Amino acid sequence: MDDDAGDASPPPAPAAAGGAGATTSQSRDMAASPTSSRSVTETVNGSHRFVIQGYSLAKGMGVGKHIASETFTVGGYQWAVYFYPDGKNPEDNSAYVSVFIALASEGTDVRALFELTLLDQSGKGKHKVHSHFDRSLESGPYTLKYRGSMGYKRFFRRTALETSDFLKDDCLKINCTVGVVVSTVDYSRPHSIQVPDSDIGYHFGTLLDSHEGVDVILNVGGETFHAHKLVLAARSTVFRSKFFDDILDGEKNEAGESDDLQEIVIDDMEPKVFKAMLHFIYRDTLVDENELDETSSVSSIFDTLAAKLLAAADKYDLARLRLLCESFLCKGISVATVASTLALADRHHAMELKAVCLKFAAENLSAVIRTEGFDYLKDNCPSLQSEILRTLAGCEEECSSGGKSQSVWAQLSDGGDTSGRRLIVLSMGPVAAVPASPYSIRYKMVIFGTGFVAALFY
Repeated sequence: MDDDAGDASPPPAPAAAGGAGATTSQSRDMAASPTSSRSVTETVNGSHRFVIQGYSLAKGMGVGKHIASETFTVGGYQWAVYFYPDGKNPEDNSAYVSVFIALASEGTDVRALFELTLLDQSGKGKHKVHSHFDRSLESGPYTLKYRGSMGYKRFFRRTALETSDFLKDDCLKINCTVGVVVSTVDYSRPHSIQVPDSDIGYHFGTLLDSHEGVDVILNVGGETFHAHKLVLAARSTVFRSKFFDDILDGEKNEAGESDDLQEIVIDDMEPKVFKAMLHFIYRDTLVDENELDETSSVSSIFDTLAAKLLAAADKYDLARLRLLCESFLCKGISVATVASTLALADRHHAMELKAVCLKFAAENLSAVIRTEGFDYLKDNCPSLQSEILRTLAGCEEECSSGGKSQSVWAQLSDGGDTSGRRLIVLSMGPVAAVPASPYSIRYKMVIFGTGFVAALFY
């Protein structure tokens, strides 16, 4: 037994070794705590609504041909919705419409789940939903490569679709949700303190609402607003100059010794616009989107609160407010609004919004030139028409190198409208260089600024 015990446990170190045995014991006691980690696989989800206006006109484009949505980003990847009015499968003889989700980003393969919802437009809420989120997949999520797609060849039978509540005013609405599968490693942190998001905007907003410590009154259209000079000056160089740079020292002292609040009259802005600007200055956020989007009673984008707030941001050098307004206005860009939005962006130095408008106008030129907004550009901002043409030339280069933009010749060379007119020629040279048309009929010259011309043949 003694021999076995000796084999199992070495004898203690001699005491003469300076207490080495005690040191070894302490090291064991002070050993680091066990660590742990956890792999978490989940989905990063994002949604996009695709509105298909003019469904009846899209029919007949051919089996396997699709209408594509604008690309949208989910999980760091670009996606698009493809709608096939005549179906994707030749064997179905156009009996079904097909809907697919396509990966538009180049690079590595992407694993994803998806959900496609055809919206019931009767208000009954009976939507048609195809989802892979709520059911287990034997082989797991789909794996897509660049330009790969996933969806349904027999999404809905056409005869049933055309008599259903899903089609209203020749319009379909499809919601697409993509869940990109990502894996992360979560590891334990023995001492972790969660820091909440900044609430400085809430506190400054409370300061504005309470009128505590106010030292200036701003009279806007007969309505008064109490504020704090230091806050306004810290946010806007225009206010800083008004309060501090342009006042003589004697006037500063006199103002400092007075108990009366200084009153400043602002006569070039509506009270509701100034109130929205003041909301941003103190809270660093836009007012509620419903307020910005109240456009039912206005006929022009220039009359919306968002447009007027953009003008105020430009005047008072509030760069972040201007960018927030640009982002909001960008959501409303369409064929009908892009020209006037472009003029608005150019007027108030909204360069991000202007770039988006130019690209959209160039990619949809054949429709845009028929709008009242385009006529407004011709009469008031001819230089912007030239910029559309220069942007359009860039779109052509992108298209020739494999981009998704539709060729301008595809838009204009054989385009038509409901009046039977045909857009035939886009000339990048002077007017005299417009090629002869094979249609020897009446035509209208559409001038895009000096030296640029399109011809609208009848």
